Amino acid sequence: METQENVIELKCFQLLQKAIDVDATDIHLVPTEDGYGLFHKKSTKLERIGKLPPQLATRMISFYKFLSSLDISDRRKPQSGSFHKQFSNKNYSFRISTIPSIHLYESAVIRIQQHDRIVSLDQLCLESSWADMLKHSITQQQGLFMITGPTGSGKTTTIYSLTAHCVNELNRHVITLEDPVENPHSHLLQIQVNERAGMSYAAGLKAILRHSPDVIMIGEIRDAETAKIAVQASLTGHLVLTTVHAKDPLGCFYRMMDFGISAEELRQTAVCISAQRLIRKSDGELAAVFEIFQDEELERLKNTLNTNEPIFLSEEGRVETLARKYSNSNYSP
Repeated sequence: METQENVIELKCFQLLQKAIDVDATDIHLVPTEDGYGLFHKKSTKLERIGKLPPQLATRMISFYKFLSSLDISDRRKPQSGSFHKQFSNKNYSFRISTIPSIHLYESAVIRIQQHDRIVSLDQLCLESSWADMLKHSITQQQGLFMITGPTGSGKTTTIYSLTAHCVNELNRHVITLEDPVENPHSHLLQIQVNERAGMSYAAGLKAILRHSPDVIMIGEIRDAETAKIAVQASLTGHLVLTTVHAKDPLGCFYRMMDFGISAEELRQTAVCISAQRLIRKSDGELAAVFEIFQDEELERLKNTLNTNEPIFLSEEGRVETLARKYSNSNYSP
């Protein structure tokens, strides 16, 4: 007879397999007054797939935390980590985040990513002109290339597509600095921030600059320190790729200024700002729509910073307008 531990392990892996089978990007275990709600996240929407008794759900969360080398005895503070496992001869990364809830149970979210899964820029972009614009900007020798959009808009997929293009098509040396490394890729030299081991963003950047990179990818700008690191790296003669949570290109500029980056620093470093949204095509596949500021249009946007002039942007080309347009037209290339 199987032990209770083996049953928990089996159910945990079955839950992961089921999510992979339906192409879910996240699994949510959400505590309620009488149990746990179980959800898949697909196409930025949550789909309820069932319910678990609290005793089973808490043991499953503890097992996921154990796999991620987290403290399974502490349920009072937020924790995050990751683990790797193979399903159907494919390697996957699972990033888990836990937080305590008012019901004295932990809520858990598991992000699913397949290793070495690269979507080409031509396949990712609904319009070939967007792919051409991104390929043009990625040929820059130095500067700051920012990808922006809300959570679930596909920024991570795009940034890995850009790094793959740099390596495979432009023969450039790419090093990433990530916290954490979300998706291991064989074509990249990936460095993970580890404060306990002395590998901060600042220390990591210094080490990377001595390693002769052509392109530096900084996973996400989420605070002032990381923003300054990205700008400093772009001023040293390197192309820096990064993501920023903002609504649109203009919002990306203001977000960076909130982090303490001056308008002049943005004028000197920014070479492209790309905002995006995901939509589902008529064949059921996901693709992205883009609002890209580069060259003359980006210069015009830069010149409006720190002025009292109103900023007028064409509504027709705005990323949210484009997303509605293509979604309503049931787009099929």
